[in-house]
Amino acid sequence: MEFAALVAWILAAAAGAYLLVRWLAAGGLRGQPAKVTRFPKAVLIGHPLSAVTGLSAWIAFLVSGRVWCAWLAFGILLAVAFQGIMLFTRWLVGVGGGGRHARGADQSFPAAAVTLHGVVAVTTFVLVLLTALTAAHA
Repeated sequence: MEFAALVAWILAAAAGAYLLVRWLAAGGLRGQPAKVTRFPKAVLIGHPLSAVTGLSAWIAFLVSGRVWCAWLAFGILLAVAFQGIMLFTRWLVGVGGGGRHARGADQSFPAAAVTLHGVVAVTTFVLVLLTALTAAHA
């Protein structure tokens, strides 16, 4: 299960990287008024950086077998999930062009890519939690 979590985490990261590159290619925050951006800069930076940090902790768990590394990875993943939920709900506001945060490049995410990223991320979250619980009781 721990390697399934690793694969899921890598797939979520790949889908997230695709979304980030697509968003940056569409202009990112460039040219948008500071008060009318859908995605806060701290979350845009924190979400992928936290995810990579958590993935590093997960790899440390896989290499060392230390349960605390699994729980550290899960704790970081919890923060990543909250940031992801914030980004997702703000993206939803702009779907269809009707939300007050729907501006410029923020509307360029394809729904299929967002859905794939979210589904794989939830799978990762569950697998990491189950693995950490199993490792703690072993």
